[in-house]
This record gives sequence, C-alpha cells and structure tokens, in this order.
Amino acid sequence: MKVQPYLFFEGRCEEALEFYKTALGAEVIMLMRFKDNPEPPEVSMTPPESENKIMHASFHIGDTDIMASDGRCSGQAVTQGFSLCIKADNEAEAQRLFANISDGGQVQMPLTKTFFSPQFGMVADRFGVSWMVIVDH
Repeated sequence: MKVQPYLFFEGRCEEALEFYKTALGAEVIMLMRFKDNPEPPEVSMTPPESENKIMHASFHIGDTDIMASDGRCSGQAVTQGFSLCIKADNEAEAQRLFANISDGGQVQMPLTKTFFSPQFGMVADRFGVSWMVIVDH
C-alpha cells in the first residue's frame, strides 16, 4: 500500500509547481489542464475562465510522489491538519531547504537544534502548505 499527498491550490497550482521546482528541486511528471479533460463533466464545478487551470498534476520531490490540482479554482486554498516533512541529509541541506521553502511564507518554528534532531523547523509556505524540515540523527 502507498499513501500519497494530494494538494489543492484553488487556482495557484501552476505557481506552486514552479515554486517547488526552484525551492525543492521538484520534477513535474504529469500535468493536465481542465480544457484537456477527455470526458468533460456534465456540470462544471469550476468557473468557465478556469479552462487553463490544472485539473491534475503529479510531481516528485526527492523520492516522494505528490499530486496536485487547482481544485475548484475558488482562490481560497485551505491546508490544515497536516504537514509535509522533509528529511534532510545534513544541517547545511536543512538550512538551504528551509530558507527556500520559507521564501514568501511564514516561519512557525525557526530551524534550530532540538532534543530529537540537530536541525528542525516548521514553516507554512506562500501557498499555506505546512512543512517540517528535519535532520535525522
């Protein structure tokens, strides 16, 4: 069994994918826009002007597959109750990744030494996605 995160950006998915490419080295594997749906729904759940928005995307960050969409293109992305955790190989990598993902976001806990890690920090990125960066002992 495999569990994969699926993120809804409510109209900012393409911007998020570009940010994750730069900040985390993400690689987009698949991208389909609403206008490319081979079976358009009988009743659209998205505004008419959303035809160029992303219906579904799949991307890699390291060894992890993540899926994403613009969802209903409401402009009101809500990502609560979870965090994505990045395990960095060393403190320098943790500092680089934390700085990158923090750009335009809100640091919730600065990257610091804890009893369980030489480097751990928490941040909500510019899209509201919560991230934890940690270096394993």
